[in-house]
Amino acid sequence: MLKAIMNGCNGHMGRVISDLCAQDDGIQIAAGIDIHTEQRYDYPVFMKIEDCDVEADVIIDFSHVSCVDAALQYSVKKQIPIIVCTTGLSKEQEEAVKDASKKVAVLKSANMSLGINTLMELLKTAAKSLAPAGFDIEIVEKHHNQKLDAPSGTAIALADSVNEGMDHIYEYKYDRSGERRKRQKQEIGIQSVRGGNIVGEHEVFFCGTDEVISFKHTAYSKAIFAKGAIEAAKFLAGKPAGLYDMGDVIRG
Repeated sequence: MLKAIMNGCNGHMGRVISDLCAQDDGIQIAAGIDIHTEQRYDYPVFMKIEDCDVEADVIIDFSHVSCVDAALQYSVKKQIPIIVCTTGLSKEQEEAVKDASKKVAVLKSANMSLGINTLMELLKTAAKSLAPAGFDIEIVEKHHNQKLDAPSGTAIALADSVNEGMDHIYEYKYDRSGERRKRQKQEIGIQSVRGGNIVGEHEVFFCGTDEVISFKHTAYSKAIFAKGAIEAAKFLAGKPAGLYDMGDVIRG
């Protein structure tokens, strides 16, 4: 059975992942790391990852930006592959992720949902066919009223997928209110809605003459991110050093 270290085990996502792993015969949380060392499950909890002396096959990091550096250093030192699910990393930390991937397997993705990452692959293909035919591309994302950033990292990742399919020809337009001009062909509009307790909704529109094609993903709970992290852990364990993403998990 695959053994994992859960960095951020007592956070919301850490608890969801722990609950799912308890029902999965293929993976087990062998140890947890959290500044709150309450033991909610049957595995030991350490305040600092460097104090963890439990053998494991993979690290799942759903913690805080302040904990990522130590997790990467531990991963490299112990040669344990790591999945970095924590968002909001600084440029320096992004570079640290790349440096670590030269020595150990590292998987990082803007969104751990298998559905979102499948959508990213579909968008690359759609863009290659529809953009040259004159279709305009717009993205609308919706989240709960407590979300601090706008647009969402996932919306930008979706735009990046379109851009990747088109050799990076598009600029991103987040706000048109400050300019009085027509929409430019080489832009992707990204708009944000914040309200209620919306977990997450992203819709990508390809708008042509007399027809519109849309791709939509709706998240009904954060469990989808936990499920994706678990699948990523199963994929990454035993992989050689390198930088991976959820696209690699989907492609197998």
